[in-house]
Amino acid sequence: NALDEIYRTGTLMLVLILIHTACNFYVDYRGHAMGARMESDMRSELFDHYQKLSFRFYDEQRTGQLMSRITNDLFSLAEFYHHAPEDYLIYTVKFIGAFVVLININIPLTVAVFLFLPVLAVFSLYFTKKLNVAFKRSREHIGDVNAQVEDTLAGIRVVKSFTNEGTEKKKFAHENNRFLESRNSIYKNESFIYQGVGLITQLITVTVIVFGGVSITNASLDLADLITFLLYIGNFIEPIQKLTHMTEQFQEGLTGFERFMEILEVEPEIQDSANAIELKNVQGNVEFRNVGFRYRDDHAHVLKNLSLQGKAGEIIALVGSSGVGKTTLCSLIPRFYDVSEGEVLLDGIDVRDIKLRSLRRNVGVVQQDVYLFAGTVFENIRYGKSDASEAEIIAAAQKANAHDFILSLPNGYHTDIGQRGVKLSGGQKQRLSIARVFLKDPPVLIFDEATSSLDNESERVVQDSLEALAKNRTTFVIAHRLSTIRNAKRILVLTERGIDEEGSHDELMALNSIYARLYNMQFEHAFAPEIDQRL
Repeated sequence: NALDEIYRTGTLMLVLILIHTACNFYVDYRGHAMGARMESDMRSELFDHYQKLSFRFYDEQRTGQLMSRITNDLFSLAEFYHHAPEDYLIYTVKFIGAFVVLININIPLTVAVFLFLPVLAVFSLYFTKKLNVAFKRSREHIGDVNAQVEDTLAGIRVVKSFTNEGTEKKKFAHENNRFLESRNSIYKNESFIYQGVGLITQLITVTVIVFGGVSITNASLDLADLITFLLYIGNFIEPIQKLTHMTEQFQEGLTGFERFMEILEVEPEIQDSANAIELKNVQGNVEFRNVGFRYRDDHAHVLKNLSLQGKAGEIIALVGSSGVGKTTLCSLIPRFYDVSEGEVLLDGIDVRDIKLRSLRRNVGVVQQDVYLFAGTVFENIRYGKSDASEAEIIAAAQKANAHDFILSLPNGYHTDIGQRGVKLSGGQKQRLSIARVFLKDPPVLIFDEATSSLDNESERVVQDSLEALAKNRTTFVIAHRLSTIRNAKRILVLTERGIDEEGSHDELMALNSIYARLYNMQFEHAFAPEIDQRL
């Protein structure tokens, strides 16, 4: 019978061990998976919010800092979300349970132990605040490191062409050292917390021994109770030590969450109004009515009291010196920015009363600085219309004079073009961006110095594509090379005062004023190298 009892007990213990292991596995795996899902959801929420934020927000931010918030800042949250709730619950219960046992053993000894808790609380609170500041600074500095790396790698061709690798190393070393200093500050404060708490808990044990020994000599406490008290004091001290060691995880998770919330609390400046409408059958009539604009309330006006009408299908060329607001003016049409005064109308409707997606679907932009995404030619053209068929994509490329050069690529439309299209020439990239807009097929177009950075041969091909694209569409052309807009029937000359001149090329040349001076200046520069060569 005794052996049977032993076997039954052993079997029961084995079953309990297996159950314990299985439960621990489930809690550990599912807990971490839950934390990872929460982290993933937060990252998705932050990315979605990034998509909603306005141009003005990005004008003042560094890409590396924003990347840091969506990556580094959220890494520690999975561990924090998994461990923090259960650990705080477990150690709080153990702390309270140990207190109940201790007070039942000896009240005076328990009171003596509890006299240390206010000191422990003040000490921990002080250094926890310092640790929080150190973690925030560390996160900001790792964001600066990321921003520096992103900036250098994005401009690596410029770095190498100017042989400025040493300069970039110094800039990186500066940011990296600042991050190192912030980490050292974290470790310093952690050491203060851990060693300080360790000292106080050791003083608690010494106090129990001394106070208990005195009580024994006074016959107010027997040895058995003191030994029991000393055994249970470990259960009382352990939760304090564990909770202290969780401070780092808590502060790291907290600062990551705070930086996460900082972005979520930024309201998108450009949003749909309550009664925003969908556009239907857009003709393309664009009007600027007494428009004023400045980037900030404390900044000077870029545009002031400007009025302009563009009829459907009309091509309007905008010229003027740098900084007079040509690009800013056109950015108001798709509501990249909102006017400070006045209104911008599309087919007689204030653009602020139109749903953003509907408005921007009807406005196409071809910029000087073409941005192509990592991927294939096919994927980049399809960006103009996500549900486009292969036939539509090829047709758009043909209209943009891009089809022939695409077929000459190693894998045709399925050729990988690299990050930002680095495997293509400037003219090829520009034709792909034009093909994208052909596919989008908007009634209103904006050409923002689309050929200014191209050589003459590429410019002719791209100019033909742009003219084909602009046919029967309301088109605003921001021109750097005035020779490209000679055939425009309507040219507007912008200055700091607004629209100073308006007319065709011949009419403006006859005025012999601002436009004529700009044109003659470019004409002289264009022919000077050829004249020098002949001489």
